[in-house]
Amino acid sequence: MNELTPKLIVVVGPTASGKSSLAVLLAKKFNGEVVSADSRQVYRGFNLGSGKVTKKEMDGITHHMLDVADPKRTFTASHYARLGGKVIKDIVRRGKTPIVCGGTGFYIRALVDGLVIPDAKPNAKLRKELEKKTNDELFKILKEKDPGRASTIDSKNPRRLIRALEIIDALGRVPEIKKNPLPYPTLFIGISKKQELLKNLVIKRLEKRIQLGMLAEIKKLHAGGLSWKKLESFGLEYRYTALLLQNKINKETFIHELTKQILDYSKRQITWFKPDIRIHWVTKSAEAEKLARVFLK
Repeated sequence: MNELTPKLIVVVGPTASGKSSLAVLLAKKFNGEVVSADSRQVYRGFNLGSGKVTKKEMDGITHHMLDVADPKRTFTASHYARLGGKVIKDIVRRGKTPIVCGGTGFYIRALVDGLVIPDAKPNAKLRKELEKKTNDELFKILKEKDPGRASTIDSKNPRRLIRALEIIDALGRVPEIKKNPLPYPTLFIGISKKQELLKNLVIKRLEKRIQLGMLAEIKKLHAGGLSWKKLESFGLEYRYTALLLQNKINKETFIHELTKQILDYSKRQITWFKPDIRIHWVTKSAEAEKLARVFLK
């Protein structure tokens, strides 16, 4: 890559679609480093539960924005964008190609498109009231107050629902006020998978993570000071594992409900990314490689 004309590649797609392996492949081909864009992989100790890329899977490629936050503390899209922006600037300064990779669409927009998101201060009194409500009740309130944010949020994640309502209480709505995009030409590549194939990938991936010790990992997080309630607030694997470890659900319900929720989440990811006309959707890594080669010339 010409140091005078730095360029950025963004790899997006639903969970279990193969984003990490494609990002590594592109990084190896085009002198790149990977910048993770995942709202749970930023947390230390969130490995198997978040599907975090392993050292082996990194295959020698430097990865950034993993393990940068303490799960006991609030970490927002604004925090992510600030840190990620510094990381990308450093990668470019060293003459390498930054490859942003992830499925958290809001983080990617905050970073790449430079959404300036006002940081509403935590409201302890409001949070206490909202924490008494069910996910369905929280989602219903959000839908009434800000339908736009409700259409993109994880409706089963109380942490995000409460944060959205907290911002609305402070600012009137969840705003996207200004944009201060990164100053680099950007290629967006999206991985497209047929629904049945994606379902099989999700099931196999979940089975593998359970076999490798996902439950023990999350149990260790609890022993290290994260309450069950806090773990549940991270949604999906963390929510259902916490419920299982508290004997609130059985193993059969755990597998069934978690698989269903991950698949629902993957559909929401697709819904988020599909309207973005900048994204070039590919089904094979060779297509992505060809796009990158032409773009980086």
